[in-house]
Amino acid sequence: MMKTEKLQKVLARAGYGSRRQIEAWIEEGIIQVNDRVAVIGERVTSTDKIYIKGKFCDRVCEPIRTRVLILHKPEGVMTTLRDPEGRQTVFEMLPPIRDGRWINVGRLDFNTAGLLLFTNDGELAHHLTHPSSQMVREYVVRVLGQVTVPMLQLLQKGVQLEDGLARFETLQDLGGEGINHWYRVTVSEGRNRLVRRLWESQGLKVNRLKRVRFGPVYLPKSLSKSAWLELEEAQVQRLLDFCQGKQSIVAL
Repeated sequence: MMKTEKLQKVLARAGYGSRRQIEAWIEEGIIQVNDRVAVIGERVTSTDKIYIKGKFCDRVCEPIRTRVLILHKPEGVMTTLRDPEGRQTVFEMLPPIRDGRWINVGRLDFNTAGLLLFTNDGELAHHLTHPSSQMVREYVVRVLGQVTVPMLQLLQKGVQLEDGLARFETLQDLGGEGINHWYRVTVSEGRNRLVRRLWESQGLKVNRLKRVRFGPVYLPKSLSKSAWLELEEAQVQRLLDFCQGKQSIVAL
């Protein structure tokens, strides 16, 4: 019997988009398998011909080299492909890619700086961002206000937010002066504005926020704001190994 795979997995691996994006295209009816419109749950074989908006997907049968970029996002930039208000986006800072497209791994809000990952491999992007993977996100954060020990204990024990219970998995005091204080925190969820909302739940304000790690990848200290760095093939392989359960750090 010929091996079959889910359509969105095949197209994501070939770099046509993330699984979520491809599933949306299937629902829109713009993907065809052979001579029929694809449906959610579709499985394909290596002999099937796949089309997106009538264009043949020629990369499906060709092995692609997985590429991964690190971008040091500055504050005041959108993590979207296009912004209706004309603000600068992170995609404008990336190098062109000949085959496929850059897929961003997770997001950072407009006023948050730090590490963003991009890849041409939709399957890798899916694994890194899926809630079941529980990829650790590490941030340094400057908080405005009087922080007490009971607050810190509660933030690590758990706080009920509007979208459920949340907490910092680790919380380290980095010091500070006056009413501004720095902390290093980690979370293993990608919920929107989670770090800011946790501090705000205690009546505190975050006035600086920077992500310094995503999963096993750290933001290089030498990488300046708005600059990008492509991982070497050996580093990409270590990242793929990490996603398969082999514990390693992508040191730069």
